[in-house]
Amino acid sequence: MKHLLILNSSALALSISLLFTINTAKAEPTTQAPVKKVTQTPPTGKEDGWVQLTGKDFQNVNCKEDTWRWEGGHAFCTGKPVGVISSHEPLVDFELLCEWKHKQHAGNSGIFIWATKESLDELRAGKGRLPRGIEAQVLDHGYKENYEKDGKRKANWFTCHGDVFPVGKDTKMRPFPPVSPDGRRSFPSANHSKGLNQWNHYYIRAEKGVVRLWVNGHEVSGGDQISPASGYLCLESEGAPIEFRNILLRKLPLK
Repeated sequence: MKHLLILNSSALALSISLLFTINTAKAEPTTQAPVKKVTQTPPTGKEDGWVQLTGKDFQNVNCKEDTWRWEGGHAFCTGKPVGVISSHEPLVDFELLCEWKHKQHAGNSGIFIWATKESLDELRAGKGRLPRGIEAQVLDHGYKENYEKDGKRKANWFTCHGDVFPVGKDTKMRPFPPVSPDGRRSFPSANHSKGLNQWNHYYIRAEKGVVRLWVNGHEVSGGDQISPASGYLCLESEGAPIEFRNILLRKLPLK
């Protein structure tokens, strides 16, 4: 599937990151990783070492000045234009806690882990709209509804509950099962995300080339053998208003 078209004007023309993944999937099939779930309750953020992130901790890459507005640790994003804000410094091993909610039916967004400096520099130069790296999908349930609305296609290559996948040919990841039909995405093992105007909680652990995602307290997706396994943390603007809050970061010791 090389060319996709969203017919419902309420959603952005199909997610750039989703489309990019589909276009690169056939060229580089990925071996499925064994199940490696961690029996762990997500941290609360009250433990030692957590730091709350605010607008001062991010820099604009290719959004407009008014795309992102901050009130302390609460971010309000218009969704326009498609682009990202990034951490000032690259990260290696870390944990991230955050809450998000979509404000528009079929809204689309994401969190990039280990986005590459080279791809961010290209965005600043006006080349492309989203970076290369690992993305934890942030998608409203209505996105799937819109995609399947005319009944002529099935949304069997993405979900709305926390896919984790590599973006860009130079980003490698072996996805944890269940895996998308193209072999690139780690699909969530269960559906736990909430719908429009409801707060969702993500816990992301990125360590030693492995990324794991917990959605509302449940580990659901991820992958290992990731390369590169360091880079920038990015929040994504992708066509619809979204809010993030209680964004907490804890760097993990390098061993």
